[in-house]
Amino acid sequence: MKGAEPRLDMEGARISGEALDVRDMPSYGFGTRSVMYWGTLGVIVIEGTVFAMTLVSYFYLRAQAQSWPLGAQPPELAAATFNTLILLASLIPNHWTQRAAKAHDLARVRIGMLICIAFALVFLIVRIFEFRGLNAGWDENAYGSLNWLLLGLHTVHLLTDFLDTIVLAVLMFRGPLEGRRFVDVYENAMYWDFVVIAWIPIYLTIYWAPRI
Repeated sequence: MKGAEPRLDMEGARISGEALDVRDMPSYGFGTRSVMYWGTLGVIVIEGTVFAMTLVSYFYLRAQAQSWPLGAQPPELAAATFNTLILLASLIPNHWTQRAAKAHDLARVRIGMLICIAFALVFLIVRIFEFRGLNAGWDENAYGSLNWLLLGLHTVHLLTDFLDTIVLAVLMFRGPLEGRRFVDVYENAMYWDFVVIAWIPIYLTIYWAPRI
């Protein structure tokens, strides 16, 4: 109808006659609408597979061994258990920051990212004591090598996300600040969830399996 006002669909696009005006539509999206989401999910699947293969190797070698652990005492529990509590507690500010990113709440995102960085830094410091408490060298035998490999793989993942969070925090404080940066923060929080979840079976394998 001539002279009629253009209508808006659910995504904010203007519909005028047969033409679709998409100038007002967002250029980014959260969750499954984001390319970054699928990229992050792909990385999680690949890295999760590596963790699973290493855990399978651990239990295969344990099944073949006459005794376990091989020529060593089980790893010390104190630092690892403390770090597990730190990781689980970090999920609270992580999810809070993720919700703030989806709401485009810049102030909350900035605060949340600083808290998440602090949690990760404390965890990495305590991780040093974990390596010292493994009670087996990485080149001592298969048992020591697998413990160092599992702990090292997880440390690399955590350190990578720690550095990524620092970069994102700098961008959120200094810019250039674009809408898609909130998507980056959202997906970064998703990866941190993976780091936390992956740690649980690794913790149980390294520190409790030798005690059973």
